[in-house]
Amino acid sequence: MNYTIENEFLRVEFSDLGAEMMSLVGKKTGFEYLWQGDPTYWKGRATVLFPVCCRLTEGKYTYHGKTYEMAAHGFAKSQVFAVVDTKADAITFELRPNEETRAAYPFDFIFRVTYTLDGAALRTTMAVENTGAEVLPFSCGGHPGFNIPFAAGESFEDYYLEFACEKPVKSLVMSPTCFYMGKTEPFALREGRFLDMKHNLFDNDAIFLEDMCNHVSLKSKKNDRAVTVRFEKVNHLVLWHARMSDAPYVCIEPMNGVPAYQDKIDDIETKNEIIHLPAGENYSTYFDIIITE
Repeated sequence: MNYTIENEFLRVEFSDLGAEMMSLVGKKTGFEYLWQGDPTYWKGRATVLFPVCCRLTEGKYTYHGKTYEMAAHGFAKSQVFAVVDTKADAITFELRPNEETRAAYPFDFIFRVTYTLDGAALRTTMAVENTGAEVLPFSCGGHPGFNIPFAAGESFEDYYLEFACEKPVKSLVMSPTCFYMGKTEPFALREGRFLDMKHNLFDNDAIFLEDMCNHVSLKSKKNDRAVTVRFEKVNHLVLWHARMSDAPYVCIEPMNGVPAYQDKIDDIETKNEIIHLPAGENYSTYFDIIITE
């Protein structure tokens, strides 16, 4: 089932399947900023990542000596969430364990995703509560895709990312199959702040940035409209579109978590960059999508 929230600036639609955003329309222009899931390139739109981010080697991990199977980016995307609170400009989705999740992830938790409008900004808050007796290991993040171009007569190459600060940025070194190689390398930004959009940026799949500032805007060289993603408590910003393609979108993904090491099946308790939440405690993080029209 789909749900809509809106204010004078934005109209946003969500599905209870995966608590996924399905539409993000700027009311001034009527433009659909969110990628609409053309399966030619990528059938997702704004996948919610939990309880892992990215790929697991062989789609597996271990916990206390037992092997479990889990799809890339976790199971939240395939679960129907309950709607536990809704207002004209906000909605909260909630996921609790069930037979299917326990087969893949033997932990007790409450995972909530809250979307809130504030002017031309949409905040996505991800909150995790450990309702079990053991430490809860998890990762979480967002995976929204944005349509390019924003206006007729423009091309993908007319767009660029602008970071809010100038600083040296690193990227994770990935294998050809997009598994982590355990090291980083410098990632060049034009003038230390800009990344020009080119389809071949993604020929080797996703770009995992770290040490970046927490504010990045997708802009055009030909108009003043922009999509800004602002985030907190995030280790990585991932940039992606379908590899070796002319896909007319880019994903800007704030996340805590990385792919498994190449050829290594992780123990989830020692997995790289896993969050360890003690019993009875809570964790939350957020990111904002801000539309400038």
